[in-house]
Parts: sequence; C-alpha cells; structure tokens
Amino acid sequence: MNKLLKILIALVVFIVIAGVIPQSQALAYSDTAVTSATLTNTLVGVEKSDGRIRTLTLFLDSYDSPLKDYAADFVKSADNYGVDWKLVPAITGVESTFGKFIPQGSYNAYGWANGNFYFQSWSESIDIVTKTLKERYIDKGADTVEKIAPIYAPPSRTWAGKVRYFMDKIENFGNEPQESPSLTLSL
Repeated sequence: MNKLLKILIALVVFIVIAGVIPQSQALAYSDTAVTSATLTNTLVGVEKSDGRIRTLTLFLDSYDSPLKDYAADFVKSADNYGVDWKLVPAITGVESTFGKFIPQGSYNAYGWANGNFYFQSWSESIDIVTKTLKERYIDKGADTVEKIAPIYAPPSRTWAGKVRYFMDKIENFGNEPQESPSLTLSL
C-alpha cells in the first residue's frame, strides 16, 4: 500500500508540475467527464454541434485571447457572408495577437485605420469586418488571402503568408500529434 501511495503521489505531482495536459486539452476533455446535461451540451455557452466553434474557442483560448468567447460570432458571420470561417480570426492574429494588443476600448483587432477605428463591441467588429471583406474584397475579385493582402495591408509583402499561417493553425488545431511524456518512477 505504501508503494502504491508513493506512485500515485509521484504521478499527480508529475502531471501538475510538468503540465502533461495543456489547458486547452484539459478544457476539451473536461466536458466528457461532467454529468450535468447543461455542461455536456455547451462549451463556454456555445453549442458544441458545430466543431468549428469548439475548435476556434479552444484555439483562441490557447493564445489567452479576449476573443475566445466570440468564436460563435466569427463562425456565424462567416457563414452569413460566405467567407472562410478562419479568415477574420487569422487576421486578428496578425494584426493584434488575437485582440490582445489594441487601443483600449476600440474592439479593433483587425488593424483598421492603423488601429484608430473604434467599434462598439467585439460582436459588431466581427460582423462589420466580415461583411466588408465579402462586399469590398471578395465580391470584387480579391477572393484569396494573397489577393486581399495588397489592398488590406499595403505595402506588406508578408501579411498574406502570416494570415495563411494562422488559418492553417486554426484548421489543424487539436489535430497536431502530441508527444507522450515518459514517466520513470523509482521506489
């Protein structure tokens, strides 16, 4: 019994100190262990039925983004306007580290007017930016990130690649192979 207790304590200490389970994975797994019907059907108050919302919420949370609670808004606006659901969140990654570095109270995670444009809320900003990208860029022939870049972020030659990088990271979030840490216990 003493050996078993030592092993159990060592395992718990290892998991806590080494961070074997990253916070994003802990969030992903926690809903499966909960017995409450309310908690098993929602993640941060949004329906789990759309995997894109779940993926984006966890992705933004991994960056400690203030936008993490607005994943459903990103997906809804993208669907409403026929825009790739990863585009606007990826732009926020490039322009403001996912909304972390913006002028106070601006809700401008998109670099609009060099950060000097002020929106009323995150939801409003997501909708306006998505609608504008659709109507003033995509519908007028700038239908790829590479075609949007010279209009949205001149004279940057790296903006499109950075946006594409974050779009790919969002798309593949949670699908990356995880290294399995090894545990050696000696008694």
